[in-house]
Amino acid sequence: MNDFYYSEKPSSEIREKEFTETCAGKSLRLISVSGVFSFEDRVDKVSRLLIENFRPTGSTVLDVGCGYGAIGLFIKSIYPEVSVTMVDINERAVKYSKLNAERNFLNVEVIKSDLYSGIESRKFSDIVTNPPIAAGKKVVERLIRESKLHLNPGGSLWFAAYHNKGGSSYKKIMEEVFNNVQDVVKKGGIRLYRSVLM
Repeated sequence: MNDFYYSEKPSSEIREKEFTETCAGKSLRLISVSGVFSFEDRVDKVSRLLIENFRPTGSTVLDVGCGYGAIGLFIKSIYPEVSVTMVDINERAVKYSKLNAERNFLNVEVIKSDLYSGIESRKFSDIVTNPPIAAGKKVVERLIRESKLHLNPGGSLWFAAYHNKGGSSYKKIMEEVFNNVQDVVKKGGIRLYRSVLM
């Protein structure tokens, strides 16, 4: 049985895929790993859409559910002046995010955390996520609702998902929580939604 990537301690055999990927004109040498989203030899389409269309609101970014680190590391590479923090409940994800940061000489903070539990009351200019849809609606809804407690005024939640695979319902929750939501971009059934803390 395959590990669920929202597992805290994946028990599957460690298998790696090493690859070089280019997003928004920046190239990174990455390793993806079994038991961590997403175990491919390329950056998945949802993460890529977020990376290529994200624009920082301020100087601090939190990547929630960072996996092996693609989103947070590309953001740091594209916007070196921004301070990037990455969190994941999955111990293997945390390990490989740190490894990928070191391989690319990127100074980011990586923390083992069940959504926001490991960052206490810290606040950020932007929260970005390719959310753990497979973890279930309760987890993803908590990610959205609690994001409000970790954003600076004027800060943004950036949420990328397939519109017809849960994205549309999560967009409604973002609208409810923030009283605003926009489709930043639509491509191949994927949407990047953004809500701003007014």
